[in-house]
Amino acid sequence: MLRNLLITLSLLLSGPTALASVTYQTADEFLQVAFSGAPPEAALIWLTGKHKQAAEQILGHPYSTLRIRYWRRGARSAWILEEIGKEQPITVGVVIDGQRIENIRVLVFRESRGWEIRHSFFTDQFNAAQLNQERQLDRHIDGISGATLSVRAMKKLARLALYLDAATRESDVSAAP
Repeated sequence: MLRNLLITLSLLLSGPTALASVTYQTADEFLQVAFSGAPPEAALIWLTGKHKQAAEQILGHPYSTLRIRYWRRGARSAWILEEIGKEQPITVGVVIDGQRIENIRVLVFRESRGWEIRHSFFTDQFNAAQLNQERQLDRHIDGISGATLSVRAMKKLARLALYLDAATRESDVSAAP
């Protein structure tokens, strides 16, 4: 009995996400901020052909869905993507403006470790990042001790969002009013 009580207390005190997912910001809230209160209609990109191959190359595995919803107004786009940290998906929102990351936020964190990636001391490192020719970020992102897998997931999602923005930009911008 005492052992079970100690295990329960240990789980409760071990971190903010030990027992359940934590939503830091909803998708709607993220989009309201990204587009100053008036997000555009969502569009879709299908992960087929070269886009599927590129996503697999960036992530190291196939993306979990065949289509990804995104929002675009002019050169500004917003992406809500998911990647597994250690065992559970991490939901991230990425705003790209002018082919550079303007903002990246952890929206929902479901892992028991690595939740520190939600803080601005980490996410601010991505500001103004872009992809180089090898589809890598153009800057080094410092990790966080104990959050290696969460850090990797964020870096992969940043790269994927930048790739998808570039893949969709020309047709969307030319069609925009």
